[in-house]
Amino acid sequence: MTTSIDTLPQVVSQALTDALEVAAARHRHLCPRQVLGARCAIAAARILSLEVPRPDKRLLVISETDGCFVDGVEAVAGVSVGRRTLRVEDYGKIAATFVDVKTERALRVAPRLDVRQRAHDYAPEQTRRYFAMLHGYQRMPDEELLSFQWVKLTKPVAAIVSRAGARAKCESCGEEIINERELLQDGKILCQSCAGDAYFSVESDPQLIRRS
Repeated sequence: MTTSIDTLPQVVSQALTDALEVAAARHRHLCPRQVLGARCAIAAARILSLEVPRPDKRLLVISETDGCFVDGVEAVAGVSVGRRTLRVEDYGKIAATFVDVKTERALRVAPRLDVRQRAHDYAPEQTRRYFAMLHGYQRMPDEELLSFQWVKLTKPVAAIVSRAGARAKCESCGEEIINERELLQDGKILCQSCAGDAYFSVESDPQLIRRS
């Protein structure tokens, strides 16, 4: 079975083409995961009835990996970490949840499990698997490329996004905590590091670094 990107709806193929140009410019090349990120975002926006790229903060995307996949998502959706419309929960999965902040509807989108094997059906002219995926992912219909799940976030959107100006002070290290990320432990306000969930351990006194 073969098909062409020209058989896709014109609005989708043009949106994909434009997004892939943006994503490829960041790496000086285009890779299959950028295509998957772009396809996930285009499909999610269509299902959620949201225009993309967003000039506002109505769309929140939670990606389950970092890297090239996220570049494809960003290129379509207009979300970013800096605007606090993109978050990465690194599960090591090529998947993302797209949240309509206004309605709190959340749609998780991921590639189907067999897409690597099926990509060649849509790019038979490609003899190398990498290029079969690169081109096949652009041509496969949504229903064959992607899986969709309506999900409910374990935290409300308001708690994830927080509010402007929210500040607290850790009673252990004294550092400021923003975005309501402090924890209350044994009656003390603590940052997540001091509460025992640090991604680092202190190796030296920063005063020594400044004096060296």
